[in-house]
Amino acid sequence: MSIQAGDIAPDFTLVTMTENGPELITLSEELKSSKVVLLFIPMAFTGVCTTQFCEVSQGLNAYADLGAKVFGVSGDSPFAQAAWAEKENITLPQLSDYDHKTTEAYGIAYEQFLPEKNLIMGGVPKRSAFVIGQDGKVLHAEVLESPGDLPCVDKIKAALA
Repeated sequence: MSIQAGDIAPDFTLVTMTENGPELITLSEELKSSKVVLLFIPMAFTGVCTTQFCEVSQGLNAYADLGAKVFGVSGDSPFAQAAWAEKENITLPQLSDYDHKTTEAYGIAYEQFLPEKNLIMGGVPKRSAFVIGQDGKVLHAEVLESPGDLPCVDKIKAALA
C-alpha cells in the first residue's frame, strides 16, 4: 500500500547531479528549510515524463513562492538523469532511486512496468506526487496506475497553500 496523506514520509538519501558532480540529498535535511514536493516518474527519456518535467521546470518559481522545493525521482542513474536534463533543458532537480528502495518505501513500485509492451522491468515507480510538510507529514498523495496520466498540479499547489 502506498503512503497516504497524514502518514509520516519515509526519509531517504538519494544522489543528484550538480555542476560539482554527484551530491547527496536527504529528505529530512531538506524539510528543515521548506516543504518538499516529490514527483516520481517511471523513467527518463520517455514522452510523458519529459513533458511533465519540462512543464514543472518552467514553473519552479510558483512552488518556491509557496515555500516548497520540488524534486523529481526516478530509478534512472544520476548520469542518465543529467544527460536527459541537458538534452531537454530540465532544470528540476532529479534524485536517483537506482536501487528502488525509496520507491518501495513509498509503496509505489510496479511489479512489472508495461508488460503488454514487453517492458517487464520490476520496481519502476508509478507516476506519483507527494507533498510533504516541514513536520514530515504527507499533506497530499497521488499515485497513478497509468504511466500516461499526470498528477493534478492544482491539488499539489492547494496542499502547499
